[in-house]
Amino acid sequence: MILETERLRLSELTEADAPFILALVDSPAFRANIGDRGVRDLDGARTYIAGVRESYAKNGFGLWRAALKATGEPVGLCGLVKRDSLPLPDVGYALLEQFWGQGFATESAAATLDYGLRVLKIPVIAAITKPSNAGSIAVLEKIGMTCHGQRQLDGHDEPSTYFEIIA
Repeated sequence: MILETERLRLSELTEADAPFILALVDSPAFRANIGDRGVRDLDGARTYIAGVRESYAKNGFGLWRAALKATGEPVGLCGLVKRDSLPLPDVGYALLEQFWGQGFATESAAATLDYGLRVLKIPVIAAITKPSNAGSIAVLEKIGMTCHGQRQLDGHDEPSTYFEIIA
């Protein structure tokens, strides 16, 4: 386990998470708000997980499985990502739609920011979201991030709304 919040446990993904990852990453909402990762079956989900696990080894962080403390049921992903298109690590999150609107994105993202700034000693953490994703923008504002306008990032068809927080 990496982090624990009031209601969630964040831990590294394992191959056993492939069914959950397939459900999340292949969902229409994930594809619309985050992007199509080409994950359409369990083998694709395992490949996705392997990529995340490479980030753990290379960067010391990555996207973590966010699960309910009470039951262990996964609700989504949250963690830190190091993208080639951004100079800073950024906080990222995605939830299964049945868990939207319950504060899990805010809870997990706030804990992730705290972990990145305080434990990993990352001096500045970024975040990006589609300008049309009002829910994600609200989460980033709630956790204390400041909007710095829009930026066109490599590999993105449209500009992203860009946020930062400084330790």
